[in-house]
Amino acid sequence: MSDVDTLARRLRRAAHPLDAPPTAAPWNLAELEGLPVAAHPRPAAVLIGVIPRPAGAGVLLTRRTERLRHHAGQVSFPGGGIDPLDASPAQAALREANEEIGLPAGQARPLGYLDPYLTVTGYRVLPVLAIVETGFSPLANPAEVADVFEVPLDLLLDPRRLEAVEISFAGRPRHVLQYRYAAHRIWGATASILYNLRERLAAVDQGEA
Repeated sequence: MSDVDTLARRLRRAAHPLDAPPTAAPWNLAELEGLPVAAHPRPAAVLIGVIPRPAGAGVLLTRRTERLRHHAGQVSFPGGGIDPLDASPAQAALREANEEIGLPAGQARPLGYLDPYLTVTGYRVLPVLAIVETGFSPLANPAEVADVFEVPLDLLLDPRRLEAVEISFAGRPRHVLQYRYAAHRIWGATASILYNLRERLAAVDQGEA
């Protein structure tokens, strides 16, 4: 079995099946208690693209442009709302990744879903895990994306690299997660989804120990 196949197998075992998107309540509801959240959140999907590298896998992330109305300048995954014509959340994530960073569907192999995540902006997000070919060359859509970069997967799985910081939101203190990598601050929903990936992979690894 190749290193790529081994990585794909590990990620797939940590995910919900591709043909059965999870329908459970978002895993982060407790942290939103007391905050104004949407009663009927809009469905959305994001792509967690993992690229195998000789020195270790990397995870694709973007930095949004400063001109956007929401989340300007923040680090995020490629993704967005699920349209009625999307055949599945995975197809929606691939469509958005193509629009935002020029990722051809043929260079991404979806593996499965992480747990649903509810954002304070009213989206129920399904993260889609995928292997992205090493030959992929990002082409950022300048209307949405200022930068495309990779973060080492091992860094994101290291508990010592994840911080909890306190912010004020809706008149009350709230703790949000964040990573620091190079000049990037990876925080909020993006960091929380990466935390969910870390926890699911840890459960898989412990089961194989």
